[in-house]
Amino acid sequence: MALTSSALVILASSAWQPVSFQPETVNQSDFGGVGLMQTPTARMHNEGEFSLNYVDNEQFRRMSVSLQVFPWLEATARYTDEREVKWGGGPDFSNNQTNKDKGFDAKFRLWLESEYLPQVALGLRDMGGTGLYAAEYIVANKRFGNFDISLGMGWGYLGRRDNMTNPFCEVADRFCERPVETSGRGGEFEVDEMFRGPAAVFGGVHYQTPWPQLQLMAEYDANDYSQDRVETPIQVDSPWNFGANYAVSDNLNLKLSYQRGNTFMFGATFHFNLATISQAKYEPAPQKVGYSETRELSQVDYERLSQDLLREAGYKVHAVETDKTQQRVTFYTTQTRYRNSEQAAEKAASILANNLPEEVTSYELAQTDNGLALTQHNVDAMRFKQAARGERFFAKTEQALSESDVRYSSADSTKRLYTREAATSKQDKWKFAVRPDLDQAFGNPETFYLYQLSLFGTADWQPSANFSINSSVGLNLINNYDEFNFLVDNLDTPLPRVRTRIREYSVANDVWLQNLQATYTHQFSRNWYGLAYGGYLERMFAGVGGEVLYRPHNSDIAFGFDVNYVKQREPDSYTALEDYDVLTGHAAMYWQLPFIDDTLLTLKAGRFLAGDEGVQVNFAHEFDSGVIAGAYAAFTNVSSEDYGEGGFTKGFYLNIPFDLFFVKHTKMRGTVGWNPITRDGGQMLNRSRQLYPMTEGR
Repeated sequence: MALTSSALVILASSAWQPVSFQPETVNQSDFGGVGLMQTPTARMHNEGEFSLNYVDNEQFRRMSVSLQVFPWLEATARYTDEREVKWGGGPDFSNNQTNKDKGFDAKFRLWLESEYLPQVALGLRDMGGTGLYAAEYIVANKRFGNFDISLGMGWGYLGRRDNMTNPFCEVADRFCERPVETSGRGGEFEVDEMFRGPAAVFGGVHYQTPWPQLQLMAEYDANDYSQDRVETPIQVDSPWNFGANYAVSDNLNLKLSYQRGNTFMFGATFHFNLATISQAKYEPAPQKVGYSETRELSQVDYERLSQDLLREAGYKVHAVETDKTQQRVTFYTTQTRYRNSEQAAEKAASILANNLPEEVTSYELAQTDNGLALTQHNVDAMRFKQAARGERFFAKTEQALSESDVRYSSADSTKRLYTREAATSKQDKWKFAVRPDLDQAFGNPETFYLYQLSLFGTADWQPSANFSINSSVGLNLINNYDEFNFLVDNLDTPLPRVRTRIREYSVANDVWLQNLQATYTHQFSRNWYGLAYGGYLERMFAGVGGEVLYRPHNSDIAFGFDVNYVKQREPDSYTALEDYDVLTGHAAMYWQLPFIDDTLLTLKAGRFLAGDEGVQVNFAHEFDSGVIAGAYAAFTNVSSEDYGEGGFTKGFYLNIPFDLFFVKHTKMRGTVGWNPITRDGGQMLNRSRQLYPMTEGR
């Protein structure tokens, strides 16, 4: 039977239509990331899925963190505890700690499963590590009822069984061999070694039993374990591994497997979704919109109205003005509590509709912060009231709201209705707070986990909108930084000690001055902002500096520049400074990527604290919940030999809004970071005030 060209097009398009499947039950491989046991699969979790994993057998313990950053990208960070190998440096340096090998993985979905075609993914394992567990692979998955079949090809650690010919070897001879030695320092991306050497086929099956909590697995392992770093060679009696995954609860899975024909492996996964996490709020409901009895703007009780706006919508009112027609009323405010400014503006509009005269046709909520004009929410009053009262079918109140740049009004075109006299009160000028703080570092030779738990007391004084003095004092509660023995003084390095002196600062005093900084803000024009500051800027450095930022309203791109002259603080003193000084600063570009939703790419080029020069790249993605997952790396003119272990500065972080845990709205956020290893190259000044986050409302 012949097929017409149109029939071929229809057949091809149907073959590429994605099949709608429910997300696979959380099943992390032994290395972290969705998989079976030793082998990965092409499956992905829902965006935002965050997993903490632990697996244990005789020779190894693996601890990993996996995050589904995008529907098509899975990222994993992992430590492998090699029980039969001691960390280098001798017992005086490493306390006889067993060796910990860190690794970073990425898996990219190439296409979704369709009716006829499998889902396919490409993965890189242990990239930028020592190379011991480095692997590359391509894997496909196809589902048949309750059975999910995976089949893949691997190189490196996943190709050691060498049961097939490396197809790239036919392209170039250099792909036929792969270096077997490892990189002791780690931290380098050995791109030229990828997809080289022996290759192997791997695969398996994942079976969903009639019991929803239980899944069974079997896989063919691609590794022969001939090159694993152990004192006693690993015996392999079978290439087949068998396991079971049991969901104890919605957030906890336990796994048991029998591998290599002679070894049991136990594992556990704690998981939740960062994109969908939320917290019910107990806030005043939006006011029911009725008909205002106020006839003139002069009759409005603006003090009471300001209190209602602050209490119910989080707006602190600084001033109110109207135009000559008195049909437009503008409120100059600061948003104090709501992350979602549209939600706050809609609640505020209901309050204004009940208090302002019916003849007013436009409400404007001009948002300012630290004397900087950010954004303005405009409300079509007539349209809003008709929708809120149900006077127009299918009309919605949010359709009456729009956003623009803050209106610049001249004195001869507007009339001031209200100025908040309380702006000069002591209560407005001073703010006090107490908060806990946890500094931590993972993967250290002396002890795997270094930490300091502190209590910070903060006092902020803001006598005017543009000027403030911020201070914080730290109180040590508990820490183990006295075990940090990395003394660069004995190392041949040209870099000054700007960050590796962390032990001195952590153990010198139980009470210390964290920062004492004066800050002045200024808006040069509609899109240009300025910041000047000086004092004790962070725990290790004091000095003066300035920053300018060009940020048009609702623009995807902003540009900035900062310059700072700083001196290193003495660890043993509250206020004294040492001789080391440096001029540090960066030109910055902030780009909200148009092709990846809610993703910010930041590039900063300039001089770092150790005097080295280069670029820091910061990639941050915000989930629907407001949680931001980010990664950064700094590449400078310091060689990997001079830099030391790790090769270059890099790290990962989660920035978490506090209102995910509270029943009241708040704009406060906290950051949990992971820097694999602390060195002196590529280090930034940790300024507490920066213009881009300060102008977030733009």
